[in-house]
Amino acid sequence: MKEKSYSYIYYTLNIRTFASIFEQIRSMITEYAKRFAITALIALGGFFFVTAQTDGHGVEVDSHDHSSHSIQDAGHNPLDDGEHGDFVAGDYIIHHIADANEIHFFGDFSAPLPMIFYVEGKGFDVFMSSKFHSDHSSHDAHAVASAVGPNTGTVYTKDPDTGISSEGGESFYDISITKSVFGMMFVMTLLILMLRSMAKSYSKRPGQAPTGLANVLEPLVLFVRDDIAVPIIGKQKAGKFLPFLLTTFFFIVASNLLGLIPFIGGFNITGTIGVTIVLASVVFLITTINGNKQYWGHLFWPPGVPNLVKVLVVPIEVVGLFLKPIVLMIRLTANISAGHIIILSFVSLIFIFNQNYGEVAGFGMGVLSTLFMIFMYFLELLVAFLQAYVFTLLAAIYFADATQEAHH
Repeated sequence: MKEKSYSYIYYTLNIRTFASIFEQIRSMITEYAKRFAITALIALGGFFFVTAQTDGHGVEVDSHDHSSHSIQDAGHNPLDDGEHGDFVAGDYIIHHIADANEIHFFGDFSAPLPMIFYVEGKGFDVFMSSKFHSDHSSHDAHAVASAVGPNTGTVYTKDPDTGISSEGGESFYDISITKSVFGMMFVMTLLILMLRSMAKSYSKRPGQAPTGLANVLEPLVLFVRDDIAVPIIGKQKAGKFLPFLLTTFFFIVASNLLGLIPFIGGFNITGTIGVTIVLASVVFLITTINGNKQYWGHLFWPPGVPNLVKVLVVPIEVVGLFLKPIVLMIRLTANISAGHIIILSFVSLIFIFNQNYGEVAGFGMGVLSTLFMIFMYFLELLVAFLQAYVFTLLAAIYFADATQEAHH
């Protein structure tokens, strides 16, 4: 069977299943958006009415009084404070979306993660991140903490701005379990258990309709196979790349959904550049290894192109070869991180209004911000699946481009 060209595959891709799902979600979001707009206008009007009655300051409370910081202190984190104890939205947002050596739940409650260091010539140091302590006030956003390695005696210092280093200048490798690493381990374990359970259910009920978890996962598996892999790569070659495409799709979806669950640490796995660069690099390696003579020939010596034009075209094609994984990496990282930043920005508005205008203003903005956050969560649920679909789709297109045969 003659293979289809890259451009033809791209523009004639059968995405009716995904389009149907997207249309249903879009209709649901549109309906909620109408209700949300009415509720938001009422809340906004009430908020301005309250602030207008109190000259924009809510109740008669000094903006520097301790009572005006009660909401902030309830969920206090050292990175939330500025130079004079003021709330700094930027530090708060970066602290929650950045990778860390602990899982922060709420307030001062957090779970430490293992710190693993290999010091050259001395060996391994393994201890929990809770051993890092500071002699400064816990309200100091830039306090440097330190810990002593139980095996090597190396003194490690943890600076919020520069990271972890050794006090004595020893050379070491940091292979600690960070929040993103822990999240990936959790996601992979969960997927293994779920997919093995799905496989066992098929073996126990051969030829019968799936039930339970298999009934939920089967449409997603068929969607990746029948609407992404087979139409783009071709029926004969799709089986070779299908395991990777399925793994990538389910990993990204599960990681994105984990990051939307509140009060469990604020995981931002696919919003971490170190994770997405590995995913994009694997796509690049698979594309490069499976590239055939036709693929490399069109890349370095395009047929039917004048030699003078090839001097301009070939460098552009070579640059495009490396731009493809970079685009995959940036798109996934930016879209997932942007959703978290927007939601955390609405949370920051509560503290900012409470700090600058009083508790009543903070409460009014809290109601309005909560409504916006609910709306954003609906959009983020869509984005969680959409970004997994886009990443898998582009990976399949790259694989098809690398393995397509010459046309006659």
